[in-house]
Amino acid sequence: MSHRDLYCDVCEGVAPFEAPPCVDDHGTDCPELICTGCGAAVLIATFPAPVTRLAEPPTPPARPPPRPPDHPAPPGATQPPGA
Repeated sequence: MSHRDLYCDVCEGVAPFEAPPCVDDHGTDCPELICTGCGAAVLIATFPAPVTRLAEPPTPPARPPPRPPDHPAPPGATQPPGA
């Protein structure tokens, strides 16, 4: 049996609590605990928490796709040497 020290309302102080034999196959992780001093039972409620994600990094601004080499330059644009 596993035990842990918790506050007991009936004993009005910290007392060792034990997990009784669990019929739900929780083993030592059973949420039901019993005070060894007075026999008061408590249920330790656990809540699943969703996994949090960090903020996505900002995406760089999109660049326009390169023009195909056989596409003529727009009027007024400078031509590279040898074109």
